Amino acid sequence: MKNVSFALIQLSCSTTVSENWQKTISSIRDAASKGAQVICLQELFKSVYFCYEEKQDFFALAEAIPGPSTDELGALAAELNVVIVASLFEKRAAGLYHNTTAVIDADGKYLGKYRKMHIPDDPGYYEKYYFTPGDLGYQVFETKFAKIGVLICWDQWYPEAARLTALQGAEVLVYPTAIGWDLEEKDGEINREQYQAWQTIQRSHSVANGVPVVSVNRVGTENGQQFWGGSFVSNAFGRVIFQASHDQEEIALVEVDVDSSEYYRRTWPFFRDRRIDSYGGITERFLDK
Repeated sequence: MKNVSFALIQLSCSTTVSENWQKTISSIRDAASKGAQVICLQELFKSVYFCYEEKQDFFALAEAIPGPSTDELGALAAELNVVIVASLFEKRAAGLYHNTTAVIDADGKYLGKYRKMHIPDDPGYYEKYYFTPGDLGYQVFETKFAKIGVLICWDQWYPEAARLTALQGAEVLVYPTAIGWDLEEKDGEINREQYQAWQTIQRSHSVANGVPVVSVNRVGTENGQQFWGGSFVSNAFGRVIFQASHDQEEIALVEVDVDSSEYYRRTWPFFRDRRIDSYGGITERFLDK
């Protein structure tokens, strides 16, 4: 058993970038002081979730990765001896932007980035206006404490993404997230159903791949959305071992057994029994024939 202490930092965000940044840095320090080894930040933590509308002004929030933010986080990671998984708005070139997560090792080294592959376009989530789909593929980052596979929010709904990341040796899947309920939706049962679907699909990635999942979401009310928090961790067989509240900021430390895949994959050998010779159709948009 190899337990690693993961910190899930679930915060609300204001319209002031410097305020969000300082609150996050303070939360990282707090988590590290309590023994966190890997610190996971929510999606686009530096600002409000700006994709609620299509507005050119918001492109000014984007930055180079690596760049000043990863430099500062790198210095902090080295000081505190922690791994940081940080979701940022990447400016790749003029007019070319990505929703990107950087991974920084405990010695402060920038290990690389993952660019979000699946980009939604729904009321309140107009991400296709801002983000080009990722072109770096699915990746695993070998940090001091664990081999971490990173996926981002809308990627959560796609079992193919989790599978391809797990097949590269990820010991845990981390999902920075920004998702919530429409404030105009008053039906509590619909809200509960949506949250349960969101959690269930991610727990299924744990079951199918024999890896723990760490999903960290924002909280609070922004521009017609009540971000539902509910950050959680499931073990390598989908059991929820931690769930945050739906309405409070939290800095949660959760011990995750990153060696547990061996046990679960021996007991439930899904990887052994995969019929990879039969999966060619998965690369088609739809099987019309």
